[in-house]
Amino acid sequence: MLTAALADALDVRLTVPPTGGPRALSARIHAFVQENLSDPGLTPDAIAAAHHISLRYLHKLFHAEGHTVAAWIRERRLEQCRRDLADPALSDRPIRAIAARWGFTSPAHFSQAFRSAHGLSPRQFRHRSTTACGDQAAATLVVNASRSQESAPPRVGSGVNSAASRQ
Repeated sequence: MLTAALADALDVRLTVPPTGGPRALSARIHAFVQENLSDPGLTPDAIAAAHHISLRYLHKLFHAEGHTVAAWIRERRLEQCRRDLADPALSDRPIRAIAARWGFTSPAHFSQAFRSAHGLSPRQFRHRSTTACGDQAAATLVVNASRSQESAPPRVGSGVNSAASRQ
C-alpha cells in the first residue's frame, strides 16, 4: 500500500512499460520513430521521454536488436531520403529540401551520411536513378515496339518476305 502511494506521488507508474513486455515496447518505439522521422528534435532523449522510460533502458532495447538508437534513426531517415531522391515526381525538389523533410538540419552532414551509406553523393544517386528510370522506360518502349511488329502482318516489299516471294 505504501509503495502504491509513493508510486502515485512520484508518478513512477509512467516509467514502467505497459503490459506486453520489451518486444511490445520496442514495436511502439519503432512506430513512434517512423511517425516522427521528419522532426529534427527526434533524439534518444526525446524518445525515452515520450515512452516514459530511462535513456539507459532505451539504449538497452536497441542494443538487444543489434544497433544504437541514433544509428537506427539515421538509417530510417536515409532510406526515406533515398526513396525521395529516386522518385521522378520529386526531381524538381532540391536535395537539401528532401534532407530537411526527413530531419537532417545540415546539408553537409546529410551528404556525408548518404555517401557513407550508399557509396554515392545524393546528387550522383539522383542522377543515376533518373537515368536508370529513363533507360528502363526506353527499354520498355523498345520491347513493346518489337512485340507489336512481331504480331503485325508482314508488309509487302519489306526485307525477307519480299525476297521469299520472288523465289
